[in-house]
Amino acid sequence: MSSDPSAAALSKQEERGDNAQIIATVFITFVGFLSIGLPLAVLPTYVHITLGYSTVMAGFAISIQYIATVLTRARVGQIADTRGPKPTVIWGLQAAFGSGALLLASALCEGVPALALGLLLASRLSLGICESLIGTGAIAWAIGRVGPEKTARIIAWNGISTYGALAVGAPAGVAITGLLGFAGIGIAVMVLAILGLALALPKPATPMTARDNQLSFRSVLLRVLPHGTALALATAGFGTITTFVTLFYAARQWDGAAYALSAFGLAFIACRLILADTINRRGGFPVAIVSLVIQVAGLLVVWASMGPMMGIGGAAVTGFGFSLVFPAIGVEAVSRVPSANRGSALGLYSMFLDVSLGITGPAAGWISGLFSEATPFLFGAIATLLGLAITGWLALERRR
Repeated sequence: MSSDPSAAALSKQEERGDNAQIIATVFITFVGFLSIGLPLAVLPTYVHITLGYSTVMAGFAISIQYIATVLTRARVGQIADTRGPKPTVIWGLQAAFGSGALLLASALCEGVPALALGLLLASRLSLGICESLIGTGAIAWAIGRVGPEKTARIIAWNGISTYGALAVGAPAGVAITGLLGFAGIGIAVMVLAILGLALALPKPATPMTARDNQLSFRSVLLRVLPHGTALALATAGFGTITTFVTLFYAARQWDGAAYALSAFGLAFIACRLILADTINRRGGFPVAIVSLVIQVAGLLVVWASMGPMMGIGGAAVTGFGFSLVFPAIGVEAVSRVPSANRGSALGLYSMFLDVSLGITGPAAGWISGLFSEATPFLFGAIATLLGLAITGWLALERRR
């Protein structure tokens, strides 16, 4: 009995050490995604007003980054498995630096709009590759440093870094543009990339896992496919909130759409901070099932809203419910493959989220045009219910 206190103290010390390593790794994600967030709010104005192109082209300049991310997710996962997570993150930061340099060059070529636009689009492609490399590599790196039993916490905290950086980056980008012009964004992105490299390079690489039990790409895809499908359907609910809540409030002449988005984001972050470890204690599928039920309830509240406060409450419930879906189902997806395929599984799994966000906007817009401005939220709830059904089936299969 006398050794129990010292054993408990040692366990707490190890836990603090693991947490410190996770934070140090996901902070690199924060730096990388801050580079992604900086241009978001100023890019459409730059393309439409400064360069004189249409709003369609302004939208394309935003979306081309995500196209690059989707197309490289699977390949990046393979790179993380074969070359290691640390080099993957390093290359991602180098891609961010290249994106900043291209942004700066675009700003310096404003007098030749076609050249400036071409450089800008190349910058966006580089930034999309950066997102894919850092998003997958940082998670795999942290798992390799502290062990797969901390996967849920790593994914949850990495997500907080991602969304936090995007939230901070947009207003920071506006402030930088006001002081230094659009060229200042390019310089800031390059500085952030250098900071990320300074943080990442001294950190130890994780040992490579033996590849004799490595699965083929097709086998990994088939194992992750049902989990990714459930995630994609749940993400449709998330996408309807972020894309259509502003239009929904405007159509009903309500104030407070920004508060609805803030409530969604705050509930999302709070849930991850407070409840991320429930995935380790209760299991991925049980947490995902409860989370999806909460998300459905939140979306139905938004759909049936009779006033702006009800919509804000529904958005908060939706954010709370969606918060743990990605890490909860992700833990189960990664557990289906050997450690040598961990990066590929993470890359493929994340790809389903990217694809879903790309499809949800046009699909929900089409549904809104056919029916009413509230219908996309019902559509999101139905999609989430289908994701819940797949998750329940996977849980039953796991028990068998």
